[in-house]
Amino acid sequence: MKLSRRVSWFLAAFGVWSWIVWTTFVKNLWKDSSGLAFHNGSHAHPTAYFWIHLTLAIVSFLLGTAIGLLGVRGLLALRREGRAGEPPSGGTDEGATAGADGGPARAAQEPPVLTPRDR
Repeated sequence: MKLSRRVSWFLAAFGVWSWIVWTTFVKNLWKDSSGLAFHNGSHAHPTAYFWIHLTLAIVSFLLGTAIGLLGVRGLLALRREGRAGEPPSGGTDEGATAGADGGPARAAQEPPVLTPRDR
């Protein structure tokens, strides 16, 4: 399956957003002093509310990470695809050798150009 650039960016952004939101949620859950998350405000005695919401946050971290990675992989694939279609950017190839006439050697798949004199 091929993802568009827009969808890939959306998925990557969703992964980042998920980490921001759920990190904040877990921090707030840990600081809870209302008695919902911990008995008598003691972190030594978490309640079922705490465990359920911590599990929810962990699952959301994992899903957000997986979705974000799909988006990043889509963006990397689009980037590689874009580079594959571009001509080489100037510079010299390390393995290039000079041709018979002293100019740059032609690629192996490129057929020689015949002039009227050569025929």
